[in-house]
Amino acid sequence: MAAYDFASTRLFVEDALSEGAEIALADQPANYVRNVMRMKEGDGLLLFNGQDGEWGARLSEVAKKRVVLTVEEKTREQTPQPTLRYLFAPLKHARLDYMVQKAVEMGAGRLSPVITRRTQASRVNVDRMRANVVEAAEQCGILSIPEIDDPEQLSRTIDSWPADLALIFCDEEGGDPAAALSSLKGRPLGVLIGPEGGFDDAERAMLLRVPSVVRLSLGPRILRADTAAVAALAVAQSIAGDW
Repeated sequence: MAAYDFASTRLFVEDALSEGAEIALADQPANYVRNVMRMKEGDGLLLFNGQDGEWGARLSEVAKKRVVLTVEEKTREQTPQPTLRYLFAPLKHARLDYMVQKAVEMGAGRLSPVITRRTQASRVNVDRMRANVVEAAEQCGILSIPEIDDPEQLSRTIDSWPADLALIFCDEEGGDPAAALSSLKGRPLGVLIGPEGGFDDAERAMLLRVPSVVRLSLGPRILRADTAAVAALAVAQSIAGDW
């Protein structure tokens, strides 16, 4: 099995991958290959679909309205879906794009937008979220595409919270992260980041009633929600996750 290839272009495709398969790219990836990367017939690249591992492929046809790839050999076996679930109050536009991409890079296997009382963005473009998930996976060598939940009220998410899933609740009144997370090593984790204005008293009380909740602080400084996302995922992964 070849080592990870940092140099080759990687593309996510919906098609099944196997030796000798021919894949006609959809409009957007075809335009990327033809007009952005300016690749030619005979050029090689890497393909993945979230199920069949990573495969080397070669451009067998590059035309104005058609780009076709021929799959050659497997380069990496499929990796399992990460168990880390990331829950967040949606942000607006570019900041949400950034947060979604970073969550994928940091090892989230499921993204769950939750609507809180102070959430600023009431609408979530799930298709745009998925595009950002795919882009992050393509750029960072990730083989498993995280699941994306439809947005729902925080109260509904908490009402159905699995008993065996630890809920890491980031809050300025929480305790030391190392002490709070040291007992969670090896357990499935959920990490929850609130909105810019924080959780209100009723939401905080609701979260603290969850049997598996762990409340922790991200330090003495006030962080923007997208910054808090990276900080919280880094802390959780390094102490209790797969780092």
